[in-house]
Amino acid sequence: MEEIAAKEVQQRDESRELLQKLPAEIGMGGNLLYLYQGFWCPQVSIKGMMLFQQHFKAQETDLLLASIPKSGTTWLKALTYTIVDRSRYSLEKSPLLTIGPHGVVPFLEFDISSENHFQQLDRLPNPRIFGTHSPYPALPCSLKDSAAKIVYVCRNPLDVFISYWKFSVNIPKEEEKHLSLEDAFDKFCQGLHGYGPFWDHLLGYWEASLERPDKVLFLKYEDMKKNGVLYIKKLANFVGLPFSMDEEKQGLAEEISRLCSFESMKSYEATRTGTGPLGIPASAFLRKGEVGDSLNYLTPSMVSRVEYLIQEKLQDSGIADDSSGAKNGAGKTDMHAASTSNTGIPRIAIIFVSMGFSLFFLFKFWQKKKREEQYARLLKLFEEDDELEVELGRRD
Repeated sequence: MEEIAAKEVQQRDESRELLQKLPAEIGMGGNLLYLYQGFWCPQVSIKGMMLFQQHFKAQETDLLLASIPKSGTTWLKALTYTIVDRSRYSLEKSPLLTIGPHGVVPFLEFDISSENHFQQLDRLPNPRIFGTHSPYPALPCSLKDSAAKIVYVCRNPLDVFISYWKFSVNIPKEEEKHLSLEDAFDKFCQGLHGYGPFWDHLLGYWEASLERPDKVLFLKYEDMKKNGVLYIKKLANFVGLPFSMDEEKQGLAEEISRLCSFESMKSYEATRTGTGPLGIPASAFLRKGEVGDSLNYLTPSMVSRVEYLIQEKLQDSGIADDSSGAKNGAGKTDMHAASTSNTGIPRIAIIFVSMGFSLFFLFKFWQKKKREEQYARLLKLFEEDDELEVELGRRD
């Protein structure tokens, strides 16, 4: 025990010494981020990332669920765990209901805090399932070089930003301040958010999925929301546990979809009363889960800025081909101000006031339509074609 305690003290000292040497900046969540191996990482995760790289011994049957924060991490954990453990537990008795997605699928950066804990992972039943926010380049070689499989979920960056900002604002902080929407957005675009830049994080896993599609499955949150059952089957096929004919007839994939829906997960005992990673209330990890909710908060210029960044950062990757021909901006509306003299007739004043209100609402309507058009162009990046339906026998 003394030897283990001494090692943990040494690990803490090493991580503190490292932090003193790393560039640091305030991130979009108001917390301090450190530039570790090319990505802006929260202080709380760097020790775990170091231990992950140094001591994790991958097994051939391991499953790693990867994402940037607020991209559908909780949902992916729930779906994968339920698919993998469906032979062990009936859906009605799933530990998911009482422990929650983050309880059944631990984060390697947060929940495994020492070398000794990594050694204890060998006792877990196969296949072992873990979660991570670590970028692909930061994954240990034992994982990348093994037959272990990785599932990565990405999401439209506009929705990621709003979900991340809302999450940050709702978490009480003692020494950190909450940033305004505008300031936080500027930080996000600079890559100053947990495990950012967003583009580099996404590209690492995207390129790995192209090189080894048998090892890395790249999923898009928007596709999963559009047809959850189809992607549950794809996920089951990828992890080597496809649904049997009997399970197909019983509609088990549909039942899993309902069990793991946002509405259902919010009602779990684990969500209502439990805590998630770092002691944060479990309910904070489930907000809306809607596609396009960011349009209720962002201006057209903000959407345009992200659209430009996507073209700049992803244009040579192949992932943005669907949106490469998007044209910027819809037509602009000219608004003319009207003024009246001090001696104007009240009726005319009322008319002009009414016109002002009409123009105001027309302008707001134009803003909304412009955001929707821009978001639709961005969404093309996060939509698949019909190959999946062909693969699963839905189409000829």
